[in-house]
This record gives sequence, structure tokens and C-alpha cells, in this order.
Amino acid sequence: MEKANKHLAQNVYQPVWKFFQDILDTQNHAATDVYAYMFLADVVDFIIIIFGFWAFGKYSAAADITSSLSENQVPEAFLVMVLFQFTTMVIDRALYLRKTVLGKLIFQVTLVFGIHVWMFFILPAVTQRLFRHNTVAQLWYFVKCIYFGLSAYQIRCGYPTRILGNFLTKKYNHLNLFLFQGFRLVPFLVELRAIMDWVWTDTTLSLSNWMCVEDIYANIFIIKCSRETEKKYPQPKGQKKKKVVKYGMGGLIILFLVGIIWFPLLFMSLVRSVVGVINHPIDVTVNLKLGGYEPFTSQDYEDLTKEFENEPLAMQFISLYGEEDIVTARIEGSSGSLWGISPPSRKQITSPTWSPVRASAWSWPSCWMAPGIAPPITPLSCRELPNLFPKYIRAPTGLEAEPVEQLLPGRSQHVPHEKTSTGLHLSGDREDTSPSWWVLRLKDAPPQEGNILPMIIFNDKVSPPSLGFLAGYGIMGLYVSIVLVIGKFVRGFFSEISHSIMFEELPCVDRILKLCQDIFLVRETGELELEEELYAKLIFLYRSPETMIKWTREKN
Repeated sequence: MEKANKHLAQNVYQPVWKFFQDILDTQNHAATDVYAYMFLADVVDFIIIIFGFWAFGKYSAAADITSSLSENQVPEAFLVMVLFQFTTMVIDRALYLRKTVLGKLIFQVTLVFGIHVWMFFILPAVTQRLFRHNTVAQLWYFVKCIYFGLSAYQIRCGYPTRILGNFLTKKYNHLNLFLFQGFRLVPFLVELRAIMDWVWTDTTLSLSNWMCVEDIYANIFIIKCSRETEKKYPQPKGQKKKKVVKYGMGGLIILFLVGIIWFPLLFMSLVRSVVGVINHPIDVTVNLKLGGYEPFTSQDYEDLTKEFENEPLAMQFISLYGEEDIVTARIEGSSGSLWGISPPSRKQITSPTWSPVRASAWSWPSCWMAPGIAPPITPLSCRELPNLFPKYIRAPTGLEAEPVEQLLPGRSQHVPHEKTSTGLHLSGDREDTSPSWWVLRLKDAPPQEGNILPMIIFNDKVSPPSLGFLAGYGIMGLYVSIVLVIGKFVRGFFSEISHSIMFEELPCVDRILKLCQDIFLVRETGELELEEELYAKLIFLYRSPETMIKWTREKN
């Protein structure tokens, strides 16, 4: 019985062991390098996660990543998936640099089992959506299966001897040049790749020396692509540049620079006038009772412009608003609560000898929440309070709300003064112990108006939610944060060119390019002493202009 069990175990164990031995035996197979395609598959999965993160959470089906991030909220599903994808990319890069086929096999098996368990069991339980109903998850899984196939092919064939160098620099054409330049523009990508290569590669160079070699190799590749372009499209001596080239390249640059210079002004103007969203106040809070809003009709707007047509300063302000931006708030003049005061204090302030607060002490506050009213009082009579309640109010997007100075009574002779004066009187019984309340109304108001105090509110348009992240900076903010930054970036292409002539105006860079590739090659073969000597030779070459001239002459 024991022998039978042992024989059965061997029958199960030996085929599995033989299978993995065959996989790890890469000597009889031609080495290959498909890391670039695996990286591309990971990038596609990364993009799917960013634009379809809602498919990996339970209550995030209606979420929007842009609005979530603009509100400083990071969805948990988005964070977990992004960190998982980024971590697997870093681990895959480390295994690739170390050329560890066994490690890659363990990572592959772990990843296959983990992703399938999560995709077919955990994710449906979390999202309460079956896998066949989750289109984004299906797309992510499909791309991941392509990655699994490429990884299996890489494990079966083994890693090549030489893996250093950017796969975009294998050819010297326009496509590789543009892709390589785009790769270098991605923030932190070049630095992160170079540091990872230094950490997981055997070398005698320090990190700064490593970065120096990488920078020299990148610049030499760009010069090599330029020289190849000149060979393909030569220009005879003494021939002026064609207009197609001048207007095609120079014209586009001029349009770009002019657009950047005037972008903040044009953007804020368009946001305000064309794509602006009407922004009526949600609430107005003063220490008075508030009624409803009445729309500002076309006739009201026409009457308003006629009233101020001879006042240029007032019309300049009114012309910024359309009739849909203006509403009339009807304020209930009677207080919403009784006046709580002790009988002695009430008797004191209603006495003829009490000196009331002057009307000039009133001021409209700089926000909607006005302080408590302490009005001048005469015994049960009405007293005028000039300019206490302005008729025209500007309600911007923030908390500040103040009278429109251009439309104040003192600025225009066409505004009837009596319409802007208010009267405040105490209503109630003459007995000191009876309930009392305050009533505020316009002077000489029509009887049908009662205690209603109209207030015309000018509302600034606000930017749409999709443009809020730009409009929030304002004009000066856009100039400082965008125009000046881009201007400094563009200035780098047009300034201090003379300082780099000896390193960029090289007729033939083949010898320098070959020297950089020799450094990569000896590093791969483990000749670290020779790597150090070649690096010293490269540094001496860049320190000696005379030697650089000899090395960069045309071969013929």
C-alpha cells in the first residue's frame, strides 16, 4: 500500500517537476525581448483603470474621476487599482533587469491565480455585478490576458544578454524621435526608469555618473536622428528656406505664442459671456425677513438702461449683465420675531432725552450675513434712515456682497432719492409690557407694496463645472500659473543656445554613440573595470573640445 501511494505521488510530482524544468531551461531556445509589449499592455490597463475606475467599486457607478479629484476626494477603488497596477509594473521591471526567469515564473503564477480569484469571485461580490455584466472589467481582463501571453513567451524563451538602452532608440527616424521626446516629457518617468535601472543593474558607476551617461546617450540619439534627416532631405547651399517650411513651422509657433499670451483674457471673457452658467443666489441672509425672487423681464432691463443712459460709469457696469443675470429680491419689512427688551430699557430709549444713533453709522456689510440692527428710535414714530437698504446689490460668486457704487443715489441724478430712503418704526401697543416688533419700509411706498422692500441683485456668471479648475485661478492666477510657466519653458528653447553649440552642432556622432553602446555592452557582460575606463574616456571626450572635433568629423 505504501509503495502504491509513493508510486502515485511520483506520477503526480515528476510530470509537474519536469514541466517547470523544461520552462526554466532556456539554453535551447533563442532569447527574446518582449518587455516593451508587456509594458505597453500595462499602460493600456492603467488607462482603463483611470477612465473606468467606477467599474471596480460598489457605490461608484455614477462617479466621475474629474469631479472627485477636483473636490479633493480620492475614490478607494481608484486608489487600490492604480497602486496595484503601478506596483506590478515596478516588480516586472525589476525582474526584467535582473533577468530572473525563476522569479518571473513565480510572479506570473501568483499574478494569474490572484487576478482570476479577484476578477471572478471578489470583484462581483464587491460590486454586486456579475463579470459578464461589467464591460470595463472585461476589457481590463482581456488586455491582462495579452500581458499573460507575452509574459509566458518571455519565460519560455528567456531574457536576452543585452537589455539596457531604450527600445525607442533602436532606429533613427522621425517616429522614434517623436516617441522618445514624448517619453522624456512625461514627468518623473525618465528619472524613475534611470534610478530603477541603476538599482537593479550591476555597475561601478555612481548614480550621478549613471545619469550623466543616460543624458549623453539621449542627446546623442537626438543629434543622430537630426543628421539622418538631413541626409534624407538635403538642402543645397545658398538656397533660401521655402515658404511652406517658414509659414508651416514659424506660423504655428507664432499662433501658439500669441494664443498663450492672450489666453487668460480670452478664456475669462468667454467663460463670462458665452459658456458662463447663470448663477442666481440660493439664499440671501440679512437680519430681515426675506420673500421670494421675481424675474427681471426685458422691459425691466430696458427701463433700467434708460434710467442710467446718461451715466457712462453706471452703463459700463449694467452692460456686463443680461436680463437673465438680474433678479429682484422682495424683503419682508416686518421683523420675524418680537422685540425682546426690558420695560426700563424701552422706557429709556423712547424718552425725548435719549440720543439716537445717527443714520450715518449704518453701513452695508461685506457679506450676506448682516449684523444685528440697532436702529435710531423715537417714541412710536417713523424715522428716516437714508441709504440703509441699497436698491442695487452685486452678488458675486463668493461671500462678498455689496452695493453697486456706480448706481448709488449720490452717483446718479436719475435715481429718486426718496425711493432709497427707508423708515423704521416700532409697531405694537403703547404699553411697555405689550409685544413689539420692528417694521422697515420704503418712504412713500405705494399702499399695495405694504412692508415689501425690493432689492435688485446683479449676479455674476460662473464657469461650467468642467472649466472650474481653470476659472478658479482668475486672470492674474492664469498668467502666473500658466503663462509664466509656459513662457519659461519656451524661453529654454530660445536662450543660451550658444552655450551648447559644441555639444549639439556635431557633424557625425557615430563614434560617440558607439562608445555609449560599448559602455552598455561591457556592463551586461560583467566587465565592470572596463565599464569604468570607458566612462572616463567619455567624460574626457566632453572635457576636450579638440578631441571632440576629431571624434565628430565625417568618416570620409
